[in-house]
Amino acid sequence: MFKSKKLYIYAGFIWCFLFALMSFYWASGGMIGTKSLGGSIYQHALEREEAFITVVWITGFVKLGGGLVLLLLLRDWSKIINRILYFLSFIGGVFLFLYGMANFITILLSSFGLLSLQINNFALSWRLFFWEPFWMLGGFLFILSALMYKKDNTRPNSYDI
Repeated sequence: MFKSKKLYIYAGFIWCFLFALMSFYWASGGMIGTKSLGGSIYQHALEREEAFITVVWITGFVKLGGGLVLLLLLRDWSKIINRILYFLSFIGGVFLFLYGMANFITILLSSFGLLSLQINNFALSWRLFFWEPFWMLGGFLFILSALMYKKDNTRPNSYDI
């Protein structure tokens, strides 16, 4: 496994940046890829509901914010800032990974007919093979960035509570 914290941080930032670009594209009216989301998300995108579009814009900025948190891991800060950045990155990564995994399991159960979801086979395939693993990848990158930041930090005991 790679040892450089910078590799994980930059990879996580690129993940956030690409994910944010998708949100900004969709919020601006772009429709490429929305059918792969399926269900009510696709319906809201087709109808261009104002509240939904606002949420998509906000999620784009939140994704960029996550990327900025990762970039802050590139340098050593004060003890309290180091601790905050570590926990934000680690807890954010756990949340992203679990969100993707929960959706993956739900959609997988739906594909076996054990759950009834309003999602067509096209979207189901995209969600199983791209979107949910993409969420889990982001979570994994956040977690690895946080762990490598903690490991590489030169301040002893900077994460003790």
